[in-house]
Order: sequence, then C-alpha cells, then structure tokens
Amino acid sequence: MSRTFRIGIIGCGGIANGKHMPALKNQSNAQMVAFCDIEEHKAREAAEKFGTPDARVYTDYRELLQDGSIDVVHVCTPNDSHADISISALESGKHVMCEKPMAKTAADARRMVEAAKRTGKKLSIGYQNRFRSDSQYLKRLCEDGELGEIYYAKAHAIRRRAVPTWGVFLDEEKQGGGPLIDIGTHALDLTLWMMNNYKPKAVLGTAFHKLSKKENAANAWGSWDPAKFTVEDSAFGMITMENGATIVLESSWAINMLATGEAKTTLCGTEGGADMQDGLRINGEKHSKLFMNQIQLDAKGVDFYDSRGESPADLEARLWLEAIEQDKDPVVTPEQACVVSEILEAIYESSKTGKAVYFNE
Repeated sequence: MSRTFRIGIIGCGGIANGKHMPALKNQSNAQMVAFCDIEEHKAREAAEKFGTPDARVYTDYRELLQDGSIDVVHVCTPNDSHADISISALESGKHVMCEKPMAKTAADARRMVEAAKRTGKKLSIGYQNRFRSDSQYLKRLCEDGELGEIYYAKAHAIRRRAVPTWGVFLDEEKQGGGPLIDIGTHALDLTLWMMNNYKPKAVLGTAFHKLSKKENAANAWGSWDPAKFTVEDSAFGMITMENGATIVLESSWAINMLATGEAKTTLCGTEGGADMQDGLRINGEKHSKLFMNQIQLDAKGVDFYDSRGESPADLEARLWLEAIEQDKDPVVTPEQACVVSEILEAIYESSKTGKAVYFNE
C-alpha cells in the first residue's frame, strides 16, 4: 500500500490551477493540505477546490514551511522566487517540485542543486513535455540506439503571435526573460533529454525586441502594452557540445513566421532522424532506399512509462511521487534542469555582448 503524501502548494496562479493541482487531485496517494499565495483569495479558492476539508491557507510561504507534517511542496511562483522558496523548502525537510524554468539565473539553479544534495531531499522541475506520448516513444527509440549518434538537433518553440499579457510574463525583473526562458526552456529540455547530452561547450545567441514595440498588435490574448513589454519577443541560439554535437534553439512569442510549434524537437543521428513537425516522424535509409514512418501514437501499445492513458500532467505527478516513495531519481533531475538554465543564460549573455560564451574556461 503506497503512503499518502501531504502536499503544500506555494503560488496558486495559472500554472498551479492549470496543471499542478488538478494532476495532484487525481493521485490517490496525494492530499493537498496547505495553500499559499500573496493574494489570499487565490489561496483560499484553491483550498476550497482542491484541498482537504481542513486545508490551511497562508500568504507567507515561510509559515507554510514551518508545518512539519507537510511532505512535499510544489513551487508555482514567478521565476525570480523559485530558488529562495525551493531552497527554504528543502532545508525545512520537504521534497520539492518547482515549476520551470528552474530559476531566473544559472547561479540560483546551482544553489538549488547544492541544497538538494545537502539536504538529501528530492528536487524536480516541471518539464511536463517529457511525459507526452510522442516524447515517451521517441525517448525509447533514442535509448535503444535506433537513431545512432545524435549529432545535430533543433529545439523548436515558435509562436507567431501569442504573447502572454497577464501576470508578470512581460516583466524582465520577475521572469528573467521572455519566450526563451518561458517556452524555449521546454524545447531545449526535451532536446537535451533525447540526446542524453548535458555537456555544453559554447553558446552563441541573439535576442530581439523587434515586434514588442508595436501598438495595437494582433495577438492571441489581446494586444500587449509596449511600455510593459520589457523582455525579448524572440531569441535564438546555437549550442555546441563537448562531443561536437550541435543544437539550434529557436523561440518566439511574436514573429513573422508561419511554421509554428513549441516544445518540439528535431533530431539527426547517424542511423536515423526524427521530428515532431507533423506528428512523430522517423526517417532513415534501409536497403539503399530512404524511408519515413509516421508513428501512430493512438494505437494500442505499451507506453514507455506505462502511462495508463494518463495526461502528461497526471503522469508527471504520479512518477514524481513514485520517485519519492521508492527513493529513486525523478524523471527530471535537478542537474539536468540546471544545464538548461545555464545554456539559456548563456544565450542572453551572448546576445548582450555579441560574443560566444564558453563553458569550463
């Protein structure tokens, strides 16, 4: 019989309501017993909808962390507070699931890795796109060596006009950046995970503020306020790894491009290739002829993670709690997520200086 985890939610905004709390509600071994938000009504509404009958409500996360009966904390706050809250939670004896990106800065991400090691508590980051059925299938192909050595890849996170105009998304001080750190982070995480390559050598990047100053712009969520748009509208990077493999990362909230799609990867290996541009497609050469197979993901079969027909968010939540209960590494390790943050920061730095950023020099 699995143990029941008592969980506290810190930050009861969009991502908590859209992913974390509904997924935890679907786990038979999870109880949400505490909710915290600087806007008390948000915490109270979350407690009423997702919490136990005696769930407590806080406006200061430090008070929530004083509750020794809480086993796990989910951190769903703006990027600039991820590190301090996560580290405090780890030091108070809680396991921590922190929403992506790991932190606003690479230095903060490294502090989080160190805190997890020091406390012996589990730390994972919310890269839920690893848990999609196409991602699971492709990961298995990569692990089985069917693509061979993956030496070139693209990480795709392109929106034509879909700038998030709510919350603090446009606030560079709170978020640390725009589409690169918001959605580019998912595409990069997915690509590095498929390649199983976390040793970057150099990064060259550019970030643009080309469309952000337009008045009355077309946008999926209504026109943005140019005066408040302090982050980039698009950013791009070329990453070379220590073994010579190369990744091109593209990200945008607003760009004049028709080929859109986010949290997707394209992989090129010595034995085959794969992309997610029109479903999951595998290509290669067999008997001196080229082939392209489109994987039927809706067909009956055994998922890589035995997902039982779960949504990616539900699967993420279940495997996270299993990692704690079975004392094994979570699917997303803090060391992996830290490399993602280091690369993103290097792209921003390269864009500001006009020079490549070299690691380990």
